[in-house]
Amino acid sequence: MSDLLFGLDTFGDVPEDDNGKLVSHAAAIRQVVDEAVLADQLGVDVIALGEHHRPEYSVSTPETVLAGIATRTSRIRLASGVTVLSSDDPVRVFQRFATVDALSNGRAEVILGRGSFTESFPLFGYDLRDYDTLFEEKIELFVKLLDEKPVTWSGTLRAPLENADVFPKTESGHLDTWVGVGGSPQSVVRTAQYGLPLMLAIIGGAPERFAPYIDLYRRAADQLGTTAHPVGMHSPGFIADTDEQAKEIYWPHYRIMRDRIGKLRGWPPIRRQEFDSEVENGSLYIGSPETVARRMATAIRSLGVGRFDLIYSAGAQPASARMRAVELYGSKVIPMVRELLA
Repeated sequence: MSDLLFGLDTFGDVPEDDNGKLVSHAAAIRQVVDEAVLADQLGVDVIALGEHHRPEYSVSTPETVLAGIATRTSRIRLASGVTVLSSDDPVRVFQRFATVDALSNGRAEVILGRGSFTESFPLFGYDLRDYDTLFEEKIELFVKLLDEKPVTWSGTLRAPLENADVFPKTESGHLDTWVGVGGSPQSVVRTAQYGLPLMLAIIGGAPERFAPYIDLYRRAADQLGTTAHPVGMHSPGFIADTDEQAKEIYWPHYRIMRDRIGKLRGWPPIRRQEFDSEVENGSLYIGSPETVARRMATAIRSLGVGRFDLIYSAGAQPASARMRAVELYGSKVIPMVRELLA
């Protein structure tokens, strides 16, 4: 599977330094840039930065950080993961990523989504009651913008456009655009409707349970007469020199992050037993390079995906350990997965 792509995802989680102290948001952003530069040197295909507006994360404008990464890398693709289109303006999103595309000589790509948190809605003046309509209207407009021709469009929650031309244009005339989906059949069908690639967020449970969504995407594209692209998946994980080391570095910070989210969503505190179960049989790819490669290969083979992105930070794992995880992913895990799937 030589055409299989491998990426790394992060929200710019604020890490600890070697003394166990949280670094500043500014230092965390520079850390992300350094990690992306290392990933580029090691042959990782994609770096994807997610958007959040919360104190534990440093990246609120992925494209700004990607622009910085563009000037220090030569080959790695530069993606969002995701851009919360519902609380942004499609025209500005296109303009910003077209700019990153220019700076990187055509390496930019957008992954559009509705986001796993909703803090951006009140922050930018959007009503959560319009949650579904905002995304539906804005993705419709964004797809029109991808033609890079004057656009005429009208909706209910944004001012209409009349023969509006948007600049800058991309050099190739094409901006790679995916849609990130967490498990909604309606979202899968919508992605197929627009002929866009599908990125599945598989962050819990057995990966195989997402097979029906991939089948739905392909069947919907066939019935709608659009293109079914190779599907991508992204899942959390962490790599260290041994299985035990990886789990012991990851678990304490993951637990804090997971319980923080759980309080917002009414989930009970996570137990170590649940964590270990996810590591063994679920969607946490944690361990030595050999262990992670084996589990990744199994998931890729069972789902038939064309891209695997590892979310390599989830909480305040130490900055030095994160760099080591990136190093092991690029230098050992990816070659091992390719060999296992050959």
